[in-house]
Amino acid sequence: MISGLVAAFASGALFGAGLAISGMTNRFVVLGFLDVFGDWNPTLAFVMAGAVAVTAIAFRFVLRQPSPACGGNFRVPAADVVDKRLIAGAAIFGAGWGLAGFCPGPVLVGVAAGLPDAWIFVPAMIVGSLIAGKVALP
Repeated sequence: MISGLVAAFASGALFGAGLAISGMTNRFVVLGFLDVFGDWNPTLAFVMAGAVAVTAIAFRFVLRQPSPACGGNFRVPAADVVDKRLIAGAAIFGAGWGLAGFCPGPVLVGVAAGLPDAWIFVPAMIVGSLIAGKVALP
């Protein structure tokens, strides 16, 4: 149990450090990436490309293991259906990301760093998550 908690903390710390070093906690970097007809900032594209490359290579090795190194089971989504709930969730997430420049990972790192914008965004994110849990799409 302890090794799992240590691994989770270390993974979160590494992820947070990567977000901070890459500038992804600065919402204006994200908003600059989305401003394709204005002052476009390609930083996010390079960060995403690096993350996808590392994940594509690492998943090939990791998922060959019988179980995770710190115990438990691999939890790989089995569903591959694109339905109304997935599309609506992606649209709402994208709209919020485009308007605010934050998504959950970077905003939590921003809160830890004391960024005022992050402290404003987190309560709205929590309320939105609670509402989303109550809404059922047919």
